[in-house]
Amino acid sequence: LENSDIISCLSFIVISEIVENLIGNDNSPSIPEAIDTLFMDIANMNRESMAEIQDAQVEEMAVNLWNWAVTKRVGLLINEEQKTKLCHVACKLVCMYEGSVASEEAIRRQILMNMKTGKGWVNVGNALIADEFFQAAMASVEQLYVILMQKSSSEAHLTMQKIAIEKDLFKVLSYQAESAIAQGDFQRASTCVLRCKDMLMRLPKMTRYLHILCYNFGVETHKQNKYEESSFWLSQSYDIGKMDKNSLGPEMLAKVLRLLATTYLDCDDKEYYDKALCAINLANKEHLNPAGLFLKMKILLKGETANEELLEAVMEILHFDMSLDFCLNIATLLMDHERESVGFYFLKIICEHFKSSENIGKALVLYIDMLLQKKEEPLAKEKIEEIILGHQTGKQLTTELVDWLHSILWKKAAISFEVQNYADALHWYCYSLRFYSSDHTDLNLAKLQRNMASCYLHLKQVDKAKEAVTEAERHDPTNIFTQFYIFRIAILEENSDRALQAITTLKNLLTDKELEDNDLLTDRSSPTVLLSLAAQFALENGQQIVAGKALEYLAQHSEDPQEVLTALKKKEMDRLLTCLNIALQKFGQPFDEETSTLDSRTDEAHWFRKIAWNLAVQSDDDPVTMREFFILSYKLSQFCPSDQVILIAQKTCLLMAAAVDLEQGRKASTTFEQVMLLNRALEQIHKYNDIWNLLKQTGDFSNDPCETLLLLYEFEVKAKMNDPSLDSFLESVWELPHLESKTFETIASLAMEMPAYYPSIAVKALKRALVLHKKQESIDVLKYSTCCLIIMGHSTDIDSATMSCNSNNCKTCTVFGFQEGYPETEILWLMIKSWNTGIFMYSRSKYVSAEKWCELALRFLDHLGSLKRSYETQMNVLYGKLVEALDKKKGSENDWSKAD
Repeated sequence: LENSDIISCLSFIVISEIVENLIGNDNSPSIPEAIDTLFMDIANMNRESMAEIQDAQVEEMAVNLWNWAVTKRVGLLINEEQKTKLCHVACKLVCMYEGSVASEEAIRRQILMNMKTGKGWVNVGNALIADEFFQAAMASVEQLYVILMQKSSSEAHLTMQKIAIEKDLFKVLSYQAESAIAQGDFQRASTCVLRCKDMLMRLPKMTRYLHILCYNFGVETHKQNKYEESSFWLSQSYDIGKMDKNSLGPEMLAKVLRLLATTYLDCDDKEYYDKALCAINLANKEHLNPAGLFLKMKILLKGETANEELLEAVMEILHFDMSLDFCLNIATLLMDHERESVGFYFLKIICEHFKSSENIGKALVLYIDMLLQKKEEPLAKEKIEEIILGHQTGKQLTTELVDWLHSILWKKAAISFEVQNYADALHWYCYSLRFYSSDHTDLNLAKLQRNMASCYLHLKQVDKAKEAVTEAERHDPTNIFTQFYIFRIAILEENSDRALQAITTLKNLLTDKELEDNDLLTDRSSPTVLLSLAAQFALENGQQIVAGKALEYLAQHSEDPQEVLTALKKKEMDRLLTCLNIALQKFGQPFDEETSTLDSRTDEAHWFRKIAWNLAVQSDDDPVTMREFFILSYKLSQFCPSDQVILIAQKTCLLMAAAVDLEQGRKASTTFEQVMLLNRALEQIHKYNDIWNLLKQTGDFSNDPCETLLLLYEFEVKAKMNDPSLDSFLESVWELPHLESKTFETIASLAMEMPAYYPSIAVKALKRALVLHKKQESIDVLKYSTCCLIIMGHSTDIDSATMSCNSNNCKTCTVFGFQEGYPETEILWLMIKSWNTGIFMYSRSKYVSAEKWCELALRFLDHLGSLKRSYETQMNVLYGKLVEALDKKKGSENDWSKAD
């Protein structure tokens, strides 16, 4: 032998012996691993590679393995797949060594082992391997058939042998059908089953087996939504079952037909409805069953059957004396399919038919439920009155039915409440109340009273609401909603003491750990919702002190400041200011020095600070109110640790407050009011600067624009108040390196905004803006021009003109200023201003300066467009005379006229 074959043989012998030894020791944990190894080893062997092993030895091993594998107790040691693998090994070895010249007994053994091994693989989900064994079994059946035909001595003996062979063939075909179903091969499966069906005349005892097999196929394919295949298998199951009604009762046949009818119905196609109806009628004829009647009604409804036919069907149900519950299910089915006329008629008949039944109340309650669902309220009220009368005269409903009726009535009331029809909601709640006796104690009764109180409150019937809440308190005093309604009524009665007592009780209930599992608190947001609603309600009714207490308690429960803002209306801003001021006063009171108390105060301060901030943001259309909220937020933040976040929030609050004061100061109608507002803004600015100095120590704020903004605010206040410290303030401003040209332009504008009037500061600021403009890579000529014009516009006397508007600056304009798009009217203005300045210098006997200014005016003339012709002749003539006069150093001022 080849070396590999020798190794394979030795491996097989060793592993087989291990397995046999393990079989003798059933408690060994290594059996599954040994089986898997043996299975893999056999898969790589063949008869030739094991030629040196004695046949008897292998056959004995195989039989031992098989016998051990099929014993019942093996299931405790290995699973089904390992058991199948063991059968696989044993079967392969037997077939390998018995060969094609095996005896009749050996062939029969091979057929049995192949069939059982293949069935095992089907059961563990490997149909492909199973097919190999079924094909081997089929080949062995054919081989056995040939042998038996050759040995048969008589016709009777031959017939017996054929029947025996057909039993094996039948089983192989049925197993092949199972394998085909597992692989989704409907065609192969149906072929196998039809062959089996043809053999039933000779094998009548297999009828039940094949009937159940087809039924199982039908169930399996129905689960896979293969309705056409399922209907085929169920039809075959029914046909096969009819062949042996002695062993198959009508109940089973009816069951098959009901599933067949369901399958047709699930096809959801009109052409199958008649088939479904035919199948269910046949099922009910075989064996009448409530499920069959119910399914028939479903088919009729799905097929859009006329009401007359439906009435016949429901009357048939009563004729068959079905139970009350079943009849009510049919009525519900009719209602669900919007067949109200038939459904209500059937309910009416049911109530009459079962009027003496102990469970008639169930029919009546369902009747009421359906009437209300279909908006038949007048008739529903009649039925409710009937039930109430019966309930009070001894015909009481069961506890379950009363609870069901309460649920129906409350649901109806809730629908009316949602559409704000409080009177109607109250009407249905009153029906529910009539089912409670005077001495009844129930938490649901307290809930009912609270619901009624809510309706009374919406109807402005405070006295009746108070009565209802008193009853609710009697039954359920520790309920948070009971206390909430007590609070509302106290507010409406302007009873502040009672309202404060109720809101305190409510707060205590919300913090009671024993109530955390209460069903009323399943929504953990309900505590804060109730407190915010309480605060809002108190504010709406002018109870500011009570509202403040509610907000205080709310701060202890809510982690989200926005939560209370959602509940409070914007129109109550003045009352919110009052509440927050109350809170601020409370923070100013002494607190215990305990850590927990101080931490609590800090948390509350954070919460109220955020409340004030968010309210300020929401008040952007009312600047005065917005300022008040920002100042409140700033003051409340002083009770928080001064970290970076708090410092940023504080400086923002002060910045916004200062901005509002400045804006109001600009609009002030009197000087006194303006001074007061500007002083207040200056106070905010000084506080801001202190905070800003602290904040800069905590990080890099070089890109923060607020510093520049506050600088402008402070300059505006000092300029408008004619503050003596303005010059010293500006000295530090001029030295700041990071200011932009826009900042200097704003300073110039503010310097000339009434009541401020500082032209020299404006000119100085604009000069600095011009310097910054020149440094830019891309010069904005329009901005540059604006600066030049403003500077020259403020040059009203010779000194300022000499100091601020020298020719060098204006020459710079001519170098890079007159680019495309530069306004011609501004060039004209510069030209006229230069010429008039030259004449002014001439009148002061400053001839050199006069000549330079007039020369600059001519240069501006060269840059004019369409206007140049209007001024060119006059300007040149005048300039010639000026030069001549300058040469002679004589002439008088009256010889020259200023340009227009």
